[in-house]
Amino acid sequence: MHGFILSVNGQEKARAYYAPFQEGIPHRMYSVSKTMTGIAVGMLIDDGKLSLEDHIVDFFQDWLPENPDGKLLRLTIRDMLRMATCYRWTTYREGIDENWAKTFFTGAPTHEPGTVFYYDTGCSQALAALVKRLSGKEVIDFLDDRLFSPLGCQDDRYWLRDPSGCCQGGTGLCMSLRDLHRVALCLLNGGEGVVPAWFAKEMGKKHIETLLQSNEEEQYGYGWQCWRTRAGWAMYGLGGQLAVVCPGKKTVLSTIADTRLDPCGVQRIYNAFFEEVYPFIEEEDMESVILELKTHTVPDQIKYGIAETGVYVFQDGNQLNLKTLYLKGDCLYYENARGSVSLPFGRGTNEKIPYPGWQSVPALASGGWAEPDLLRIRCYAVGEAPCGFDMLVRFGEKQVTVQCRKSYDPVTVGYDGVAAGYLRTDE
Repeated sequence: MHGFILSVNGQEKARAYYAPFQEGIPHRMYSVSKTMTGIAVGMLIDDGKLSLEDHIVDFFQDWLPENPDGKLLRLTIRDMLRMATCYRWTTYREGIDENWAKTFFTGAPTHEPGTVFYYDTGCSQALAALVKRLSGKEVIDFLDDRLFSPLGCQDDRYWLRDPSGCCQGGTGLCMSLRDLHRVALCLLNGGEGVVPAWFAKEMGKKHIETLLQSNEEEQYGYGWQCWRTRAGWAMYGLGGQLAVVCPGKKTVLSTIADTRLDPCGVQRIYNAFFEEVYPFIEEEDMESVILELKTHTVPDQIKYGIAETGVYVFQDGNQLNLKTLYLKGDCLYYENARGSVSLPFGRGTNEKIPYPGWQSVPALASGGWAEPDLLRIRCYAVGEAPCGFDMLVRFGEKQVTVQCRKSYDPVTVGYDGVAAGYLRTDE
């Protein structure tokens, strides 16, 4: 967890930030971007620029192939909003395609639109492009004028772009937790004259079944670019970016986090809230509380540890692209695809360091000995897109084994898998 805000009946009940995350600082929202893009589409519908029954291809005739598939031609704005497109997967390829939205109109449809749910970030990218075509503004500029500024959202925010310059409609929004919370409260309160009332009311309803989703909270159905929950609906972004809206008790819980190293992490947030907090809301007059919390560190058995090792070498082609590695004190030195890097770590504390191989990215690193020869290090980037890796290093007399797992981001490339090295000798 990086932070949370809980409000009941418009009154803030609890707020917390986990160091080094602070109030008012932009945080990558990932798929919360989809909901914001959907709100922009709803505003344009209310403006009379389009309707729910319009076909998406009508606005992108110049991007269509010579003989477009009939399934694509039948795809409506309503089906776009509820993730009932004609694709089973996202059409654009990050790092390959320049115009992500254009690929939505040149892909190979897999099924009839409006029939089944598939979570499709390319759909939201196409909706962001639609906002730009109809309003003449990128979605962030449109929402600055129509949503964020009218609500008094004054913290810095920005939206990451695809290579063509279009906002990443399904994943790129970076904004503060408290501004996210303001938007969620606005929607809970019927749009407050900023978001069209009919859209604020309809967007959180179930518009399609999601029964085949693996996570429990994702099986309650999908609205218009947002998820249903057991007691309302939620904006949901990868890793625990949440605005959980519960109309029955006039409650909003908003969170920022990175749970990606835990496959059940987001569900744990939902369960903690719905099992330990939600049932007791309004049962007693709870005073407001503000918490300043410390980030957890890796557990450490202080009696264990190795002071220094020789240099271990690795064969070419190993999964971590390691070439050499050695330990000296509380610092691991190694050479990988990024070159020669060092990874200092705190024992029982988080050491503030530049992310290994990425000097401009701030990070926290803690380490601990689980066994006399087994070191664990967790390194966590705390820049615009929080992410990190967890590493185990097993030291032997003549060999070393390194195991890593990561949460996805460009800075974590090369930190997933296992590699074996051998002590270098004078021979």
